[in-house]
Amino acid sequence: MYQAFDLQGKVALVTGGNSGIGIGMAEGLAQAGADVMIWGTNPAKNERALEALRTHGTRVEARLVDVANEAEVVAAMADTIATLGRLDACFANAGLSLPVRSFLDLEGDAYRRVMAVNLDGAVWTMREACRHMVARAKDGDPGGSIVATSSMNYNFGAAGNQHYTATKMAVVGVTNGIAVEFARHGIRANALLAGWTASDLTGVLQDNDKFNANVISRVPQRRWGQPDDFGGIAVYLASEASKFHTGDAILIDGGYSRF
Repeated sequence: MYQAFDLQGKVALVTGGNSGIGIGMAEGLAQAGADVMIWGTNPAKNERALEALRTHGTRVEARLVDVANEAEVVAAMADTIATLGRLDACFANAGLSLPVRSFLDLEGDAYRRVMAVNLDGAVWTMREACRHMVARAKDGDPGGSIVATSSMNYNFGAAGNQHYTATKMAVVGVTNGIAVEFARHGIRANALLAGWTASDLTGVLQDNDKFNANVISRVPQRRWGQPDDFGGIAVYLASEASKFHTGDAILIDGGYSRF
């Protein structure tokens, strides 16, 4: 086994870690030996995720956290570090999509909620993770990985979902800034440009024959992405194997963007 992928002794946080891409990343991290904290807003989904993750033998915890609430994020990050002892990798993955029929139908409530979760929530989460990692570095223990879940929509226009795409473009800019500002502390930061993935966010589309025929058929791998397709990249970015990889937006979409 390539030892750089061994995550024993490392601690990872995955927001939105109880389903979809988040649970896929959390599964990979736990299998590689990391202790994992997941944040979510649904108690039942948190419990189901814990049952699955604990089969891998590492310590796994969950907390109810609305990342759109800055005070909740600050308190939850302090609790995460107190509970698990440290934080080595932070995956700011929590997000939602509230598409409308047309951009002309976009109203303030939907716009602000998407911004609050997808952008503000990622910013508060990554800021607090960086705060801890910088303090560790100043105490002689440098290093850490920050990862934000963006979207392949970063590269496209999304009719009726401009507010979602705006957040996904913005988090790439935030991770780039983190990569530059905190490299001196051994902290690296990257974004994931996720493609069409089977999750709660895409539940309606997965059963839509027209969508599958017109869109998923254009994915060169001819399938939806699955949560476990994100386990490997999570392990890589949390591990020492990626110690010189920072400031990147990594495309994971089954080739859709290149077709």
